[in-house]
Amino acid sequence: QVQLVESGGGLVQAGGSLRLSCAASGRTFSNYGMGWFRQAPGKEREFVAAINQNGGVTNYGDSVKGRFTISRDNAKNTVYLQMNSLRPEDTAVYYCAAERFPYGSGSSRPAAYNYRGQGTQVTVSS
Repeated sequence: QVQLVESGGGLVQAGGSLRLSCAASGRTFSNYGMGWFRQAPGKEREFVAAINQNGGVTNYGDSVKGRFTISRDNAKNTVYLQMNSLRPEDTAVYYCAAERFPYGSGSSRPAAYNYRGQGTQVTVSS
């Protein structure tokens, strides 16, 4: 059973930065692409970023391009999301997710993922 545990969320002022972490266990982490999604109250889940199994390919949602960076450390079974220049509209619960099949490219499609963490709240004040 795959377990994903996010951390690093919190309250930050607009323009500030946060780094989210997601620790994975339960299968060979380095074989699977990972992604970050977010969901704000009353809104649909939104793709944020994804990374392939070796970190060589990344993919970002349009609203975060140039501000957020996804990375991974396969030795630590951890994926990160560095968030800079935060805006109030970035406020949401952020979830990490693990791809369903190995050697994926880091998909933006929720259906490509079959495991998700419990989420971490990010709140950006204006």
